[in-house]
Amino acid sequence: MKKTMLILLALLLALGCIPAHADDTEAYRPPAGYDQKAENVDYGTLEHQSYYSETCGKYRDCMVYLPAGYTPEKAYPVLYLLHGIGGNHLEWAGGKPEVIVGNLVAAGEAKEMIIVTPNIKAYPAGTTSSGNMYSPEAFAAFDHFINDLQVDLMPFIREKYSILEGRENTAVAGLSMGGREALYIGLTLQDTFGYVGAFAPAPGVLPYFAEKGLFEEDAFKKDEQYETFILIVAGTTDTVVGEWPKTYSDTLNKNGTAHVFYETQGGHNFFVWKNGLYHFARNIFGMKAE
Repeated sequence: MKKTMLILLALLLALGCIPAHADDTEAYRPPAGYDQKAENVDYGTLEHQSYYSETCGKYRDCMVYLPAGYTPEKAYPVLYLLHGIGGNHLEWAGGKPEVIVGNLVAAGEAKEMIIVTPNIKAYPAGTTSSGNMYSPEAFAAFDHFINDLQVDLMPFIREKYSILEGRENTAVAGLSMGGREALYIGLTLQDTFGYVGAFAPAPGVLPYFAEKGLFEEDAFKKDEQYETFILIVAGTTDTVVGEWPKTYSDTLNKNGTAHVFYETQGGHNFFVWKNGLYHFARNIFGMKAE
């Protein structure tokens, strides 16, 4: 039954059969040029890294965006930025995170930060992909990334770069399936992540159809002992994830968890995802733009 439901979900997502919420919100439109390079801004450097994953039993790739003037003499907060179901560690290159965040930093609207874009398809050691990204095994591999992140990737970043530790200096966000995993990771590891961003997050965090979700509805909330910033964005014409971003927001509201939810013009694409990153970056690591 579970396999059948996942296949049905995949078909609905692929065919765009899940309706979207149609309520445009102009208040969250970024300024013109927010994702374009400016002549007087230094956008830092990009590094490709490979780390050995005990969780997956092999070397895995990630991209690391270092802020302008990065030096090991200074420590920086870290944002883990996650890709979608068909992507990998390179997908966020299309979203220009170094440009969006670099412009914000130059304007004094965001903190300098290290951005890590990993491959979040984390097949456990001894298993391989069937090649079907909508298979139950593929969904399980995405959900398994939480283990690779804790056991392998975060220690690697900690050893390789000069970072600020603690939940107040650690954020996770993602687009689509990466948004689903950001919600899962951020609300599971609340002692580790102080900021959670979900840009048009995919279904599966909560029960759907007749399937069990990553959380039961009443468990989908912040722990009262932690202050966690959560941002969820939806595209008004998104026919891929449809109502799920709003469903996540409604459930957080039902459970008494304060968060930011907004809708912006656009479908299931970087027009919306970049918008989400812009507003998320303005509100993390001590910034309070919204």
